[in-house]
Amino acid sequence: MELEQETEVAVAPEGILRIGSGFWASKALMSAVELGVFTELAQSGALELHELSRRLGLHRRGARDFMDALVALGLLRRGVGGYHNTPESARFLDRRRRTYIGSVVLMAGERLYPSWGRLTQALQSGLPQSEAAGSGDYFNGLYSDPGKLRLFLQAMTAFSLRAGAALAAKFPWIRYHRLVDLGTAQGAVPVELALVHPHLTGYGFDLPVVRPMFEEYVRSHGLEDRLQFVAGNFFTDPLPPADVYILGHLLHDWDGEGRRVLLAKAHAALPAGGAVIVYDTLIDDGRCQNAFALLMSLNMLLQTPGGSEYTARECAGWLQQAGFRLLRTEPLAGGDTMIVAIKQ
Repeated sequence: MELEQETEVAVAPEGILRIGSGFWASKALMSAVELGVFTELAQSGALELHELSRRLGLHRRGARDFMDALVALGLLRRGVGGYHNTPESARFLDRRRRTYIGSVVLMAGERLYPSWGRLTQALQSGLPQSEAAGSGDYFNGLYSDPGKLRLFLQAMTAFSLRAGAALAAKFPWIRYHRLVDLGTAQGAVPVELALVHPHLTGYGFDLPVVRPMFEEYVRSHGLEDRLQFVAGNFFTDPLPPADVYILGHLLHDWDGEGRRVLLAKAHAALPAGGAVIVYDTLIDDGRCQNAFALLMSLNMLLQTPGGSEYTARECAGWLQQAGFRLLRTEPLAGGDTMIVAIKQ
């Protein structure tokens, strides 16, 4: 009896309550990015509550609590001159900067937040709750809306910049000359690689509707003579020739059969000695430590007809089945892990 009483005293519900109300903080950040709080403060340096509220169009009833909540969350500071950005928010949430990741937050607020409200239905039915819910085709549903398309591609760029920079440093590009980024979106990864390695050329491969935004992004970096867009469907169309194929944040969109088809197709198209680089938010092999990866896998349940995250061990098995020799697995950046394999 005494042991039971001691156990009850030691156990508290705060952790459960923090998780249960976790969406409060998420939505506060989403609204702050949508309102342009961090960009406004980056332009002004610091602003008192009244002036910041006036510029953002906030009602006085919630403005003070909202700004002070952002301070308590570590997203703003309050001091001389009023509210101002933290170093992190100044770097990553000012939409004028190349390092801006607010598009990921905006996309989460506009598209992911509503579908996560239907997680129970997805768990009971096994069906997505996104644009794919009616059509069964996630990308055609998403890409048919120009506004959603632009926001999604910008979010993929923000989500991929750190991975691209890390990949430029961690892979021996001096041995290779031509790359293809499958599912390239705006081309953030090939742009990062080409900026660091002047000898590299290559292609971004994606559906035809993506072409204008890819070419706009590549031109903005002065790389249009080295990086071109190839339109197609990588399940039905031939892959552009390359000695490295990059599959970043790609395999998680498809079920096991789709993954095996893509890797077999990459293997067939590569020359001997060619490489494939896969990276995603991989689940740990024990499936009990990387909560973010497991939640990301639930996000793929909500967004796609068959997608999920996976473990490094599972991916290694698919690569070996396709005929690749596994080279190494290592952390990349921002929660991503890359797996490098070579065609023998």
